[in-house]
Amino acid sequence: HPRLAHLLLTAADQGELPVAARLAALLEERDILRAPPGQGDPDLRLRLELLAERSTPPMYHGLTVDRGTLHRVREAAKDWERRLRRRAAAGPALSPAALVALAFPDRVGIRRAGQGGRFLLRNGQGAFSEAPSLIRAEFVVAAELDGNPRDSRIWLGAPLERAEVVALFGSQFEEADVVGWDEQADTLLAVCRTRLGAIIMEEKPLRTPEPALIQGAVLERVRRLGLGRLHWGEESLALRQRLAFCHRHLGSGWPAVDDDALLSRLDQWLGPALTGVRRGADLARLDPGPPLRGMLDWDQRRQLEELAPTHLPVPTGSRIRVDYSDPEAPVLAVRLQEVFGLTETPRIAGGKVPITMHLLSPAQRPVQVTRDLAGFWRSSYFDVKKEMKGRYPKHHWPDD
Repeated sequence: HPRLAHLLLTAADQGELPVAARLAALLEERDILRAPPGQGDPDLRLRLELLAERSTPPMYHGLTVDRGTLHRVREAAKDWERRLRRRAAAGPALSPAALVALAFPDRVGIRRAGQGGRFLLRNGQGAFSEAPSLIRAEFVVAAELDGNPRDSRIWLGAPLERAEVVALFGSQFEEADVVGWDEQADTLLAVCRTRLGAIIMEEKPLRTPEPALIQGAVLERVRRLGLGRLHWGEESLALRQRLAFCHRHLGSGWPAVDDDALLSRLDQWLGPALTGVRRGADLARLDPGPPLRGMLDWDQRRQLEELAPTHLPVPTGSRIRVDYSDPEAPVLAVRLQEVFGLTETPRIAGGKVPITMHLLSPAQRPVQVTRDLAGFWRSSYFDVKKEMKGRYPKHHWPDD
């Protein structure tokens, strides 16, 4: 197999041919040690020790020896060593585990934090072993796995030293500045990370991360949690509702502000406002009102107050807030007595949309809902007046 060929040729050049020949022979054959499933020791060093024995014991470290396979492995190792002897040269010493890593560089793994015997392999796969020789290892190389794509049992492998991983694969390390969100601390995490595939070899704090990386991490946080993570106060919520009203009744020249539309353009309208956001608390305090207003051009900002005013004046001189929570039908909730003298329904959006009037009693309870105030004065008012006179006799209820 090409993996074992690479192991043999490299080991011959490094002066480690005898051990490499035994390893290649071991890995080509079925295991020379037998045990019930899950009870064996996967450490390849144990097999090398057995190969070095002159005798062939029936048991070795409590495991049954497969004598026929052991004989074939010994003969195959001699054959490999004989065929490659001319290539052998002197070089830096390599441990058996380092030699196996030459054949299986994608299966080098690091122990998961706080999880003895569980490893993350360079290729992103999980692996585990319950053998004492591997449980405490910081790094391992797995030559044979059970094939579970998520978390495989290691059938054959060996512990590796960090220095060996650096020596073998240091030229393949990749260094990158990483800015992301620490979910547990709910804060921005900025580090310089050195990786070998999926393995994080080193992580150092990044003192001056690129602003674009910070912005991207915070934007991703908002996309994942939704716009509700921002501080939608009364004013910013009202602004969003007014913009939705304008988009609905005045056309696409006004920005869409529904969740999907805002999330799709998040970097454009919210990105510039994220300077200084480093923690979840910063995000929860961020007022989206000014960034939303920044989506408008100068003319739209001026027209907004005319086309979708926050308040409307009534004959008593009061200014009553308009409720735009339903962009189809904005509501003016006002005491009936405050609109005596107002003959027509106020209209907004350049006269296109009549306000829905919620006319209230002196106790602020609804007595009539209408979009035709003139018609109300001509008809329904007289029934309402009769009822109101009975309930609130001290208030003025004119006939006209």
